[in-house]
Amino acid sequence: MSVVRPKGRLLYEGAEWNFDTLKRVYEAIEEIAIGELQLEPYANQIELISSEQMLDAYSSIGMPVFYHHWSFGKRFARDEKLYRKGYTGLAYEIVINSNPCISYIMEENSITMQALVMAHAAFGHNHFFRNNYLFKEWTDAEGILDYLNFAKAYVARCEERHGIGAVERVLDAAHALMDQGVNRYGRRARPSLAEEKRRAEARRAHRDSSYNDLWRTLPPSKKGAAPSPGETDAGRIRLGLPEENLLYFIEKFSPKLKDWERELIRIVRNIAQYFYPQKQTKMMNEGCATYVHYRIMNRLYDRGQIGEGAMLEFLSSHANVVFQPDFDDPRYGGINPYALGFEMMRDIERIVTEPTAEDRAYLPQVAGTGDVMGTLKQAWAEFRDDSFIAQYLSPSLMRKLHLFKLADRPDEPNYKVEAIHDERGYDRVRRALARQYDPGLRDPNIQVTDVDLQGNRRLVLTHRMNNDMPLSERDAQAVLAYVADLWGYDAQLRGVDAEDQVRYTYDATPRV
Repeated sequence: MSVVRPKGRLLYEGAEWNFDTLKRVYEAIEEIAIGELQLEPYANQIELISSEQMLDAYSSIGMPVFYHHWSFGKRFARDEKLYRKGYTGLAYEIVINSNPCISYIMEENSITMQALVMAHAAFGHNHFFRNNYLFKEWTDAEGILDYLNFAKAYVARCEERHGIGAVERVLDAAHALMDQGVNRYGRRARPSLAEEKRRAEARRAHRDSSYNDLWRTLPPSKKGAAPSPGETDAGRIRLGLPEENLLYFIEKFSPKLKDWERELIRIVRNIAQYFYPQKQTKMMNEGCATYVHYRIMNRLYDRGQIGEGAMLEFLSSHANVVFQPDFDDPRYGGINPYALGFEMMRDIERIVTEPTAEDRAYLPQVAGTGDVMGTLKQAWAEFRDDSFIAQYLSPSLMRKLHLFKLADRPDEPNYKVEAIHDERGYDRVRRALARQYDPGLRDPNIQVTDVDLQGNRRLVLTHRMNNDMPLSERDAQAVLAYVADLWGYDAQLRGVDAEDQVRYTYDATPRV
């Protein structure tokens, strides 16, 4: 059976492009994305950048504007060297979770790659950013760019007033604690970055207007002044202990930090919170964007708007993106989030439109409903990686991907295959894979559990070990030293097991 394609006018021919071609291709993509797929993205802002600018965006965590820090320059030099020597390539695009949503495309791309990138980023990622519940709860797309401009200017002013070394000391420590500087469980409202900016600028304006150099000549306060409560149950309650957000606790209660240092920590904490949903939805986000670009590019071809050459170029790039090496392949580095995400989206499409009896048994809530985009859009909005896998990974896909579960026990000399993709192993394989994406199990559970504000002011952190796995000793001691630097007094880290038995203890004193 042959398929007859309509003889529509091609949007472009060859690899070259100009801005008129880009506009024409974007409008065709938008028509399919919004008109046919019913996507609901933010307004788009497409920006063209060079490979040098792409490397610069890499170094600043992909953001269009960022404060200065020595680590960004180090990252730029490393990435540029690898790229120039041909050891690594560059991403085709970078997309910013903002409103409007900013998508960077490289000027070196062919027009087919520009079409793929705009479909992937400007509509796939964009829709996910706007509609997923984690991004709604924890990020402020309206205020992020203004806040980053404020942060850059604030850090620059601090460097002028207090010195680059003093600013970098605080930022080095705060960056080391970024993963422990987020609110994971919704105890506090989503930060309004516009309000954060107004608050910080008002504080700075008040300080500048009320500053008098005579205050510097006053004698220091007596050491016998009444200390804040601590080391008691009532004191811990007033301090909000235990506290999972280490940067928040240090910012609020450190006895030694100056106001400008607290503001630097607050900036790092707000940026860490902005990126936190992306860590929990990497597979879903990339799966959504890859599925969207696959649907759009195929639809452009079906409508006669791109030719066979363009389609072959697209399919070659797409195949590279979703390639998954086998576990015994030298190139294997874990499960490719693009591959797993795309396969799950395609599998849901199959289950919704052509379910088997097995699908109806395992996924009765979606099997045979016929509404592909409605089902996918609901999943993209309501789940994160671990819950999405636990809800939607089908036996059919487990067999296709040859998934199995390995047991690695420290008291046994060999690995053991505990479950494979058969009827007895489906639930165990799905549960094990979902747990790998669970941030509660993947990220170390470290909390502020005690502080002696009445005595030596020692800060106590507790690491509740998962599966009796301790932290890397070298990394733990290095980061604990940063904690002590910010706190201004001694800090201690205790590792406890499931029975609350202390398994290890590290101590650190301020280095500066």
